[in-house]
Amino acid sequence: MKPLIRLFFRTVRAVLGPFMLLGNWLTRPSGVQRSAEAQAAVDARTRSLALYHFPTCPFCIKARRAIQRLSLDIELRDVRSDSRHRAALLAGGGKVQVPCLLLTDTAGAQSWLYESNAIIAYLNHEFGAV
Repeated sequence: MKPLIRLFFRTVRAVLGPFMLLGNWLTRPSGVQRSAEAQAAVDARTRSLALYHFPTCPFCIKARRAIQRLSLDIELRDVRSDSRHRAALLAGGGKVQVPCLLLTDTAGAQSWLYESNAIIAYLNHEFGAV
């Protein structure tokens, strides 16, 4: 019974996934406009961030929309298609759950932030003020 349920949900994702991506592309938010100097400072701060995601996960789409709305240059790491990213997420964060934002401080210490709402709250707090 379990394989049948998995097959059902894989089929649903395969059918709905392209429509979700198309809807996201058609309704993508416009980014925040900053001066060149301010955007360069934000880009420098985001170099230490990486978002682990699945392309068609609704919660990942929500987090990526917040990144686009705030005009952030955060590296996106696709856990579904790249086994290295999946292994890094499991080794560092302890579980393969997306979205997950990897935060690396100046000393090189890493922390892993799960849950789309927590990620969006962090990004709004750090980069929301224009």
